[in-house]
Amino acid sequence: MNNLELKKMANEVRKGIVSSVHSAKAGHPGGSLSAADIYTYLYFEEMNIDPENPKMENRDRFVLSKGHTAPGLYSALANRGFFPVEDLLTLRKLGSYLQGHPCMEHVPGVDMSSGSLGQGISAAVGMALAGKMDDKDYRVYTLLGDGEVQEGQVWEAAMFAGFRKLDNLVVIVDNNGLQIDGPIDEVCSPYPIDKKFEAFNFHAINVDAHDFDALRAAFKEARQTKGMPTAIIAHSVKGKGVSFMEGNVGWHGKAPDDEQYAAAMADLNKISEELLKEEV
Repeated sequence: MNNLELKKMANEVRKGIVSSVHSAKAGHPGGSLSAADIYTYLYFEEMNIDPENPKMENRDRFVLSKGHTAPGLYSALANRGFFPVEDLLTLRKLGSYLQGHPCMEHVPGVDMSSGSLGQGISAAVGMALAGKMDDKDYRVYTLLGDGEVQEGQVWEAAMFAGFRKLDNLVVIVDNNGLQIDGPIDEVCSPYPIDKKFEAFNFHAINVDAHDFDALRAAFKEARQTKGMPTAIIAHSVKGKGVSFMEGNVGWHGKAPDDEQYAAAMADLNKISEELLKEEV
């Protein structure tokens, strides 16, 4: 995909996020929206995957360590063809396979059940080690929240990955600066995140999470990095794409009401119109 196509798809992913959380009357829109461009680049450009064969042996693996932002992952998977987009509206409903956190037993394309913060990266490290031991060439990607990296388990996993030189592993930190209780540097500052990963023998890259040229360059650099895992610190805007959610910690974990939903979709539809003009 070219950048315009990626922007258009990311906007569709954001529409799916807002629609599913509104339908569920619960969920986490802020961190899902901030990572929408990352999800889009991974699933439409970067990863070796096949919606027709979700369990393909040599597929690249993705673990959503910040599992509460499942609406973003689900929307990317649906738009990529793993399951019907209409099913997004069943999020968190009784009997739906789209639970509040990803479940590998029920959702096509989900490689690891997750939700307890800090654990996803450990699973991803295990997958990367297994790939090395089995002499496979798949790559493993995991997405963490910047508040999540306050968890000690994250650094145990990082220490192991760096020591084992797992250059088939890419850790992405969605650095939107906000967690449920407020700004991360006021709750329990993890900064400097890049230097911490470097101390654990990672190659660290800082990138604008909403710039597809920058994302493309970062993931290319990660592929070219040998002998150590890569950490991509993706600087993002919480609630990206919805004007009243952007940079607002209150939208970490609540659903829009009908009026707010209409306003949010109006914002995203306006972006769609602007992107259409770029085609001319």
